[in-house]
Amino acid sequence: MKKYVLRVASGICAAMFLSLGGCGSDTVSETGDMFYKYEPETVDEGNVQRENYRSITENDFQQTAETPVSTFSADVDTASYSNLRRMIQWGYTPDEIPADAVRIEEMLNYFSYDYHLPEGNAPFGVTVTAADCPWNDAHQLVTIGLKSEAIDFSEAAPSHLVFLLDVSGSMCEENKLPLLQQAFTMLSEHLTEKDRVSIVTYAGEEAVLLEGCPGDQKTTISAALSDLEASGSTNGSAGIETAYALAEKYFIEGGNNRVILATDGDLNVGITSEEALSDFISEKKETGIYLTTLGFGTGNLQDSKLETLADDGNGVYAYIDSVTEARKVLVEELGASMVTVAEDVKLQVTFAPDQVTEYRLIGYENRLLAEEDFEDDTKDAGEIGAGHTVTAMYEVSLTEQAFTDTDDAPWLTLAVRYKEPGGAESQLLEYPVGREVYTETPNADFQFAACVAEFGMVLRDSAYRGNSSLMHVSDTLAQLDLQADVYKEEFRSLVNQLWRVNDMPV
Repeated sequence: MKKYVLRVASGICAAMFLSLGGCGSDTVSETGDMFYKYEPETVDEGNVQRENYRSITENDFQQTAETPVSTFSADVDTASYSNLRRMIQWGYTPDEIPADAVRIEEMLNYFSYDYHLPEGNAPFGVTVTAADCPWNDAHQLVTIGLKSEAIDFSEAAPSHLVFLLDVSGSMCEENKLPLLQQAFTMLSEHLTEKDRVSIVTYAGEEAVLLEGCPGDQKTTISAALSDLEASGSTNGSAGIETAYALAEKYFIEGGNNRVILATDGDLNVGITSEEALSDFISEKKETGIYLTTLGFGTGNLQDSKLETLADDGNGVYAYIDSVTEARKVLVEELGASMVTVAEDVKLQVTFAPDQVTEYRLIGYENRLLAEEDFEDDTKDAGEIGAGHTVTAMYEVSLTEQAFTDTDDAPWLTLAVRYKEPGGAESQLLEYPVGREVYTETPNADFQFAACVAEFGMVLRDSAYRGNSSLMHVSDTLAQLDLQADVYKEEFRSLVNQLWRVNDMPV
């Protein structure tokens, strides 16, 4: 059984701060882009137990003859990876990382891959690759990649963004409110006169700081953010109601209308149940107002609630552990985070029993759909933003016939359903996939994604990890040229840090 202990940071914590208001700015260093080492003043061994993660039961292998169809919703959340990075950089051992915090699909989708771009009227391109499975010599690995076209946010439709900011007492730590202030200041710097910003804060009571402020009034927006201070309880539900009221008041027809909730997740006053909040947010998304959730800090992180609310609000959930992550989510990937290009995206893979004897979907446990949900346009699914990549991975067992058939019979058929933004009727794309996608020399993208999945299975101590080990992941990554991608290079450093510190068995 895993033990959960809050550890004092023993290495570099991925939290960087500028001297802002909030929680006593005299304790926050003006380090610019230098890493700021955050160390809790006291160790509270109950802190990690107060973090809440949705329970995950790993997908089993399915016998194709009995269950040939696999259906799931697309997912572009990335919170799991940045949260795990925070734990590793603070010195957690694999045994101290909550298994349910490890969502492999979010780890895979944190990174960008060189997938095919869209062709024709499709909102995304599709790339499928198959190769031998690195952790099980008897199996093969199939990766399915979707990629949408990136856009320059300044050229996107006008936006009304409602910043819904938690300023309760639990946010009064260096890696919470001060980091939140800097993150939203960076975001506001990339808005223009066509955009609008409203700011709502909530603690014991909600307060409206700005209403429909033009995006080019950067001094006004920055001043409102810099004056934030943390105190009181957390009446998040009242803040959400006010935020949506403002979103409706300044709604931009044909624009991007979105509430961005930033919190440590501790909604402990008012409407606190996931069900009640989800019902409210699900109703509001039908009006064209979407919700993005950003998690900050540790100890109170209600990861499960933030993930659910973003899903129900047609948005994404990200965890901000540093200024670098804030810049990635709110600047570099602003179009992907804020501009939706396809809604209710569902994937359905139908395996051919004479080609594939069994298969297992790696990750997406919280995104599984019933087979009949695929054609049900009332069934909610995931959204894809401009510039997003989505990666799904199956471990499969191919038959001998799959490699010897002369008629190139498909191994599987990939079907994707999606709606145009604001649309009610889905469109269908289908792709037969066979021996043409198999390679004995997979490219760097395939190998890197396999390493991420293997790393996740090691952290989960998965029953399906096979020959997986941190040393094997480290050795594979050492053979890849990752220098052009700082995020992939950072992943390699995290793997090496965890392997060397914990002297994991091979």
